[in-house]
Amino acid sequence: MGEVKLFRTWSSRYALRIVWALKLKGIEYETIYEDLANKSSLLLEYNPVYKKVPVLLHNGKPICESLVILEYIDETWKTGTRLLPEDPLARATARFWAKFNDEQVMSSVTNAYVRQGAEQEEAKGRALKHLDIIENQLIGKKFFNGETVGFLDLVFGWIANYLEIFEETGGIELLDKRRYPLISAWKDNFCNISVIKENWPDREKMITKYRLTREHFNSAAAAEDK
Repeated sequence: MGEVKLFRTWSSRYALRIVWALKLKGIEYETIYEDLANKSSLLLEYNPVYKKVPVLLHNGKPICESLVILEYIDETWKTGTRLLPEDPLARATARFWAKFNDEQVMSSVTNAYVRQGAEQEEAKGRALKHLDIIENQLIGKKFFNGETVGFLDLVFGWIANYLEIFEETGGIELLDKRRYPLISAWKDNFCNISVIKENWPDREKMITKYRLTREHFNSAAAAEDK
C-alpha cells in the first residue's frame, strides 16, 4: 500500500492514537520525531494550516488531524483490526463521542491540572462531570466498541495513562475507582493489549515533562497576581 511516514512528538496524546492504529493494523511505517519549538520545514510544508503533529504521509500525500487520520487508516487498510463500525449510525455516534473527548474532556482535565487552590477544585468539578459522562458510555461494555478494541478506545486511550501522570505531578485526584469502576476496568483491559502497553511514552520522561509544565503554569499565575 505504499510508503507510510508519521510525523509526531514523543509525548503527544494525539500522535499516540495513530501509533496504536498503525500497530493494530500491522502497517509498517517510519517515525519522524518533531521538536515543536523548532519545527521542521517538512512539517510546515505538510501541515501549513495548523503546523502541528500528527501528520501521516502516505505515498507522499499528507493527512492531518488525528481523528481524520484514524478514519483514513481504517478506510485505506481494511485488513486487521477494524476501528470504526460498519453501521452508519454507530459510525456517526463514534464521531460524536470522539469530538466530545477532544473538545470537552481533554480541555476540562487539562484546565483542572494547571489550576491551583479553589480554581483547581472548581475546574476539577467540571472535569469529573465529563468523566461521569464517559463512565456511562461503558455500561455493559468491555471496550467502547463493545467486546473488541476500536476507534473510540484509541481516542479515549490517553485516559488510561495520562491521568495518572496528571495526578502525580499536579496534586489532583481524578480517576477514583469507586466513582469510575467502569473506566477503571476498561483501563485495565486496554492497557493489557500488547500494542497499547508497548507504546506508552517513557513514564519518567513524562513525569519530568509534566512537572515542568505544572511549574510553568504556576509561575505564570504567580506573575499575573503581582
